[in-house]
Amino acid sequence: MSHQIPQIKLNDGAVFPQVGFGTYKLNGATGVSAIRSALDNGYRALDSAYNYENHGALGEAIRQSDIPRSQIMITSKLPGRHHQYDEALTNIQESLYQTGLKYFDLYLIHWPNPKEDHYVEAWKALIDAQKWGLVRSIGVSNFLPEHIDRLIDETGVTPAVNQVELHPYFSQAPQREYDADHHIATEAWSPLGRASSVLQDSTIKKIADAHKKSVGQIILRWETQIGVMPIPKSSSTVRQRENLHIFDFELTPEEMEAITNLERPDGRVKNQDPAVYEEF
Repeated sequence: MSHQIPQIKLNDGAVFPQVGFGTYKLNGATGVSAIRSALDNGYRALDSAYNYENHGALGEAIRQSDIPRSQIMITSKLPGRHHQYDEALTNIQESLYQTGLKYFDLYLIHWPNPKEDHYVEAWKALIDAQKWGLVRSIGVSNFLPEHIDRLIDETGVTPAVNQVELHPYFSQAPQREYDADHHIATEAWSPLGRASSVLQDSTIKKIADAHKKSVGQIILRWETQIGVMPIPKSSSTVRQRENLHIFDFELTPEEMEAITNLERPDGRVKNQDPAVYEEF
């Protein structure tokens, strides 16, 4: 299955599978089992974060897998409480020790936390961590255009990835356009709306019936067709396989437009606006 997933080339030359696997709330032995299952089912990109508190489970799943480390793309993220330069570097090192890995393939600043205003300092730490081989690609998560503009203006380094909340009720068109203009790959967290009402949407159900696919498959296909990199999460082996089996059909322009038009003003799952929301 993994060889059928399209590859996305980042602005630094790295290549990532377009569909990855989210590991939020996959902890302990059950987390190891779910992540191992994802690898067995064809996923080759795993998304984690320091605040998920599952670096140990992630590392153990990788060690138990027969897949070579070089074929697995691992992402982690820097928490808001460690944005200061020295703390950021220490946190990256500690995260690697927790996982038992020698490097991360992609490392992101989890949230900009603009009130604290240390995200440029954190970005400088990521730039140095990349120079020293601790991480191979660097990016951001939940950053707005004004945040990214400042990173570029003050360091000259453009993020390779911006991971944001994105699903049919919150399609992030302006952010996607900004990212594309700056050659930044847009990655989607909560691509299925965290099992919210979007999975019951009648418009998507109708399209799913027409293609003999699940609602989740239609949403993920829509996201890949607009050029986004979704990272769905599931503990179910059946659902894990289903979420990857989305490249044997294509949505029509009319179907794409119908899903895009589901956008809502209050579409965010938890109203986490990066302009004001902070996570530590």
